[in-house]
Amino acid sequence: MKALILSGGKGTRLRPLTYTGAKQLVPVANKPILWYGIEAIVATGITEIGIIISPETGEEVKQKTGSGDRFGAKITYILQDKPAGLAHAVKTARPFLGDSPFIMYLGDNLIADELQVFSDEFKTQQLDSLVLLRSVSNPSAFGVAELDSQGNLIRLVEKPKNPPSNLALVGIYFFANTIHQAIDLIQPSPRGELEITDAIDMLITQKKKVKARQLQNWWLDTGKKTDLLEANRIILDTRLESVQTGVIDSDSQVIGRVSLGDNSHIVNSTIRGPVVIGDNCHIENSFIGPYTSIGNNVTLSDADLEHSVILEGAKITGIAQRIVDSVIGQRAKLEVAPQRPKALRFMIGDDSHVEIV
Repeated sequence: MKALILSGGKGTRLRPLTYTGAKQLVPVANKPILWYGIEAIVATGITEIGIIISPETGEEVKQKTGSGDRFGAKITYILQDKPAGLAHAVKTARPFLGDSPFIMYLGDNLIADELQVFSDEFKTQQLDSLVLLRSVSNPSAFGVAELDSQGNLIRLVEKPKNPPSNLALVGIYFFANTIHQAIDLIQPSPRGELEITDAIDMLITQKKKVKARQLQNWWLDTGKKTDLLEANRIILDTRLESVQTGVIDSDSQVIGRVSLGDNSHIVNSTIRGPVVIGDNCHIENSFIGPYTSIGNNVTLSDADLEHSVILEGAKITGIAQRIVDSVIGQRAKLEVAPQRPKALRFMIGDDSHVEIV
């Protein structure tokens, strides 16, 4: 069995962070979102993984993720020239997939459930497709499944005004090789894309064995800032190990689970976990509150923040107000100008959102 992870897409909902980078590489608890999916797949015993990449961000994904050795896998990168739908991605990956059954995983997803139980059911029952679902409070915002009493899929509806259920597609699918013929039979949707939902509907029309199963634990699509922060909170809350290889001076206080990276220094500061701090950071005269992730090479001085994600190379100095519920991009600088009168001065890119409280 193989795996196909989709890591293209433009990540418009996470702009400006994703103007120049892949949304799947935005870190959650200092680890790229994409890597959580790879680890979940490898945990099922799958080691042959294809990753769909785009011309815009593909090289960055390849450079960051590598050959797969760090995960115990072999990764093949597959270029999709343009975003033409999930089924088009499968079609593009056909030379890699061959006739092997496979799991398809959207690379910006995070789930708590282990995939092994679903993989076992897919194999044991010799299904043509197994689709993973999760109940949601706003089904009109998602692709939605309608099931019969046996858990078989009746149909899939994309963002319906009148949803037939509250069961949303989470973007994780198991397929036998019969999906390729189904894709060959479908036509582009009104938006000009080959939709995987249409291909699954084709399997249903052909009386193939298509079932669905619900996730029992949390699922997060990390495409928006609020979801990214919630994913960061959950991962820190449930998976963070307290490992400290940096230096904490005697005037500092560390409370709760805190991970501190190599060559990082904490000076006259309070860190209240769960918090992860990367390598080569310098934190001085600051308070770092719960559910905060700080990337490598970050400098914080006279700063006060919590429930935030600070990306690599950022610098925050002398900000009097507490920073909360925030995502600060790579190499961003937040500082107080030395001259008077004091004033706010910004250079803000397209689609940015700034709140002054």
